[in-house]
Amino acid sequence: MSTRDLLVMGLYLASLPLLTLWMAGRQKTARSYLGGGHDLPWWGICLSLVATETSTLTVVSVPGVAFRHGMVFVGLAAGYLLGRCLVAWLLLPRYVAGHMHTPYQFLGQRFGATVQRAVSLTFLVTRVIGEAVRLLAGTLPLAMLLAAFHLPHGPLAIMGALMALTLLYTVFGGLKAVIWSDVIQFCTYLLGAILCAAILWHGLPPGTVAGLARAGRFHLFDHGTALLADPFAPASALAGGAVLAMASHGTDHLMVQRLLAARSLRDARLALVASALVVGLLFAALSLLGILLSAAPAAGPSPYPSLRGDDIFPYYIVHGAPAGLSGLLVAGILSATMGSLSSTLNALTSAAMTDFPAQCRRVARATGLGDLSLARWLTCAWAALLIAVAQSFGQGATSLVVFGLSVGAYAYGPMLGAFLFGLFAPRADGRAVLAAYGATLAAMGLVELWVRPGGHALAFTWIVPLGVVLFSGFGLLASGCRRFRRAVT
Repeated sequence: MSTRDLLVMGLYLASLPLLTLWMAGRQKTARSYLGGGHDLPWWGICLSLVATETSTLTVVSVPGVAFRHGMVFVGLAAGYLLGRCLVAWLLLPRYVAGHMHTPYQFLGQRFGATVQRAVSLTFLVTRVIGEAVRLLAGTLPLAMLLAAFHLPHGPLAIMGALMALTLLYTVFGGLKAVIWSDVIQFCTYLLGAILCAAILWHGLPPGTVAGLARAGRFHLFDHGTALLADPFAPASALAGGAVLAMASHGTDHLMVQRLLAARSLRDARLALVASALVVGLLFAALSLLGILLSAAPAAGPSPYPSLRGDDIFPYYIVHGAPAGLSGLLVAGILSATMGSLSSTLNALTSAAMTDFPAQCRRVARATGLGDLSLARWLTCAWAALLIAVAQSFGQGATSLVVFGLSVGAYAYGPMLGAFLFGLFAPRADGRAVLAAYGATLAAMGLVELWVRPGGHALAFTWIVPLGVVLFSGFGLLASGCRRFRRAVT
């Protein structure tokens, strides 16, 4: 790595915590620490949403997918836009009118505290597992990059360093620091992707882009026959992507927490809908980068076709990017991982203290901590747990990694089903919903193990709709049985 690259990375890593804490200000209460004080601009929340839903895996994987399949992630973003519009008009008004701090309070008001805690517990467990595996998987391209630049690259060392930097501003700055750091981090890796695409475009022979267009490389969807196994087929991307976005941005506290920090319902809606457009822009920049890499001229045989998809962009960073830009790109990948970590840590603490208040009060009494100090210590505890869980996957087989990455998506279906019952099933009660929720979680576990359409795993865009359908069936059955039991008694 050149001196210029090291200088870029060093300046970024040194300035990010300081700049973030300066922008966030001092947090004096647990409510402002976890809720942001409701004075954040809609555009900051918008960029934070995008930074939160993306990670190192997104930054390195989308160019790899585009290298072979074109702009299919942009088509998926169209489904995301539809789903977020539905959340903006169906769920957000209820959250804001109820002055809620987590979306699970809606279920508590509708079905009782037991359902609220059950769904919140699902969020806590699946978020820890999913984020731990994202942390571990995110160290793999980082390890490859750092090894190429002769820097320390052990997985535990990388995780520890990233977590320490992330805690530095997350513990002291709270949600405001998380959101402003997300803004900086998102701009860093978007800028890096745009600069790479511009450099590659400039180096192409005349007529190359027109040839790529004629070859269909800029199509937004796959048009194969494996509908249920292909997440980028038109129906999978649009219908499945819409339902997935409803679940992720309407029921997952990691996303909803940011929307509840907005100044008003109008700002929350604007941030949510605009985030779908911005994530489409990010997908377009990363996809264009992958397509241009597939056509980039090389002296001799190109190494890219022989690489795994996730290795294509890191290989370009090491061997193809100009000095200085390599440092910015590595900083961007670090940014993606740190943004995902900080968001998760604050959201886990917020959900624990809001949905399990009695348990947190007992901890506070036993330790003598105030609410703000307890929130900060809980954030540190979640950080330690994430590293421990990530290390437990360290020996692991690919099946464990796939399970860890997909477990959140499998839980989204039952969660969204419970929220939809709360909206559209006025006669349903808490016991029926709780029974349906448990049955659907169990059924989705069986789906993960046994459902293989055409010999392939079910596309992630169909997992959430399937969970909603199963919950609806179980919910109607449980509600009918309870009504029948009451009638005969």
